[in-house]
Amino acid sequence: MGVVSMVNVTVSGHPGSGTSTLVRGLMDRFGWTSLNGGDVFREEAKRRGMSLGDFGELCKNELDVDRSLDELLRQRMQGSDAANVVESRLAGWWAYRLELPCLRIWLDVSDEERARRVSEREGLALEDALEANRARAAVDGERFMLLYDLVPEDPEPYTHVLDATTLNATQILDHVVALLEEAP
Repeated sequence: MGVVSMVNVTVSGHPGSGTSTLVRGLMDRFGWTSLNGGDVFREEAKRRGMSLGDFGELCKNELDVDRSLDELLRQRMQGSDAANVVESRLAGWWAYRLELPCLRIWLDVSDEERARRVSEREGLALEDALEANRARAAVDGERFMLLYDLVPEDPEPYTHVLDATTLNATQILDHVVALLEEAP
């Protein structure tokens, strides 16, 4: 008997795109469980006593660290105990490559809007948030290319790319719920 996947949807997007807010909305709406790849990354950075930026650099320089985190995420996406919704920048790619039958959402949000959201959430000046997002995207993008020869925002693996720049959290959730209700 094959592995039965319980993943209903993957949610991906750059920092500040609203992925965590969408996941919370889906969990509240459907009583779902979630798995957050960023939490796995943050837990490991904390375990090592490192900042996210420094841990990202470590992952870039020691690719086996990053590969082991991604393998853990892929393993946890499969099987009857998999979360209903999986959130990470590469979750859509992993579901696509694992051929998991689920919606794969990419939230596309402008750099300026993402920086505005991050600055509000973390109490940073807008310019600082914009620069921090750019630096993190550059480090992460370089890492993903080195590790897997992929670009997270490439539309190939996603069933839906949602332009969420001008949408609020409720509008994004309503849109994704409608997509889930349409799914076979």
